[in-house]
Amino acid sequence: MTSVLIVEDDGDIRAMLARGLGAEGFDIDLAGGVDEALAAARERVPEAVLLDNMLPDGSGHDVCRSLREGGYPGAILFLSAKDDVGDRVDGLAVGADDYIVKPFVFDELLARLRTHLQRRRATGEARTLVTAGRLSLDLATRQVRFGEAGARLTQREAELLAILMEQASRPVTRGDIFDRLWASQGGLSLNVVDVYVGYLRTKLADIARAGGPSLVTVRGRGFMLDLREAGFRQ
Repeated sequence: MTSVLIVEDDGDIRAMLARGLGAEGFDIDLAGGVDEALAAARERVPEAVLLDNMLPDGSGHDVCRSLREGGYPGAILFLSAKDDVGDRVDGLAVGADDYIVKPFVFDELLARLRTHLQRRRATGEARTLVTAGRLSLDLATRQVRFGEAGARLTQREAELLAILMEQASRPVTRGDIFDRLWASQGGLSLNVVDVYVGYLRTKLADIARAGGPSLVTVRGRGFMLDLREAGFRQ
């Protein structure tokens, strides 16, 4: 499920966007100001941000600039009542993908959001980030994070975790994992899956202790990244 962070201090607009995007299958986080937005993005890295330019504790430019300087790879769309050309140029200059003037038509906003998400996925930018609940994995740096807890993974560990995150709270069989990661390499058996699951479980230990998901073995079915015990949304 694609996660979107809505940063908007107007409660009515925030609620309308949350309802509309939620009905379209997006997973929504909400923030009403600069500090709240940056905290929310650290807690769970979104695939896209809808960002009001005028916020009670600063500017949307501050949020956008901070996210881009921190290496945020997702789509950022400004939503602003300021419609001067200079304002639009400034918004794009700090790293936004688009600038939508209020009042806007929801269907147009939705179409633009999907276009930017598809474009980033097509160029490989969005795929560097995988999320499941509050767990995020950056495939480019191989860093996995849950709040303040995190770990650095090997390339193969990161690929294994990405598979488990895609099927969060559903078992993935040894055979499926093997086929995706090792089938092209001769001389290996299914036991290599168990070995790497053990490596990954060790790397995720601090995250599990911090209340994050655990990597569990489901007898007769395979392995699963269990989000349910921690009460995560899927």
